[in-house]
Amino acid sequence: MSTQQTPDMRARIATAKKIVVKIGSSSLTGEDLAVAPEKIDAIVDAVQARMATSDVIVVSSGAVAAALKPLGLSSRPQDLATKQAAAAVGQVHLAQEWARSFARYGRATAQVLLTAADAGHRDRTRNIQRTVDRLRQLGVVPIVNENDTVATSEMHFGDNDRLSAIVATLTSADALVLLSDVDGLYDRNPVDPGAQFIPEVVTGKDLDGVAAGGGGRVGTGGMASKVSAARLAARSGVPVLLTSAAKVDAALADAAVGTVFHPRPDKRLSAWKFWALYAADSGGTLHLDAGAVEAVTQRGKSLLAVGIVDVTGEFRAGEIVDIVGPDSHIVGRGEVKFDSSTLRTIIGRSTAELDEQHRRPVVHADYLSNYASRL
Repeated sequence: MSTQQTPDMRARIATAKKIVVKIGSSSLTGEDLAVAPEKIDAIVDAVQARMATSDVIVVSSGAVAAALKPLGLSSRPQDLATKQAAAAVGQVHLAQEWARSFARYGRATAQVLLTAADAGHRDRTRNIQRTVDRLRQLGVVPIVNENDTVATSEMHFGDNDRLSAIVATLTSADALVLLSDVDGLYDRNPVDPGAQFIPEVVTGKDLDGVAAGGGGRVGTGGMASKVSAARLAARSGVPVLLTSAAKVDAALADAAVGTVFHPRPDKRLSAWKFWALYAADSGGTLHLDAGAVEAVTQRGKSLLAVGIVDVTGEFRAGEIVDIVGPDSHIVGRGEVKFDSSTLRTIIGRSTAELDEQHRRPVVHADYLSNYASRL
């Protein structure tokens, strides 16, 4: 595994002026599946101490888990209707516990519930940024969670690990701390006596051979979700510390625990490209031939009409669209310059065959973000 720059990156996280702290459901609940006040108090103590030098945004899981005991459920519901009902009940309990705990320090909290649709629209994204920024100016701790009550199975973040990475990027955070019930990343299940701890991830090669599992009894994330979220945040230039909630004091002090995910300056996405790839709604799909895929993903070229073989969906000029290759796999996203009706009349035609008003790129390279580059 890579070993370069670990002390510097940990120091960067330890001195970050704005951080996002994400807490998993298992770190907030007890064996009886109810919200555990003592666990929340321990996290709040550490967050309050860090707020002497930094602004902190909390991304909290646990709404559905918090409803299990009040509703008499023995496990996390799987059907959408029951999950949303549980979220509606649990969100109240969870918000009350965060407010109670921070009140010990005379600090107010604010509940910020988001859906993927909120992050997918530019105007809503700007409103999120302004609201969270103003809350911080007022000394209020934003408690962010996915709004499971209204999110649909087709339009959701999937888990709060990914949500925390998006929040860290949208709010221009300097670091992301992911807290769960495991003290860091291992190459296999840590209960295995032969499991090897991975102190840092500098590039994707450091993840070769790593087997990360799924969610547990009350959560939806699991280690695979956390690794994905950490890499997502790192792509936008945000360093990530992954460790257990039991080590929250050290995590928010010198960051000398857990696994650090390094951002790669040479792979960093601009804020717009990150938004287009991971948060924006898609208005439709452009289907490319193999040559066009190679041009836009490997050579950084703009997408021209000649390389498009089909268009699906109805969209206007200026919307974000998915870009797929011959195998139907999404290779990127971009801001399309023509509406779908116009585009269908020019696809497959070379620039020389088009009239002057249609000769511009369908998606300019500056407004095209692809998934080809990895950490």
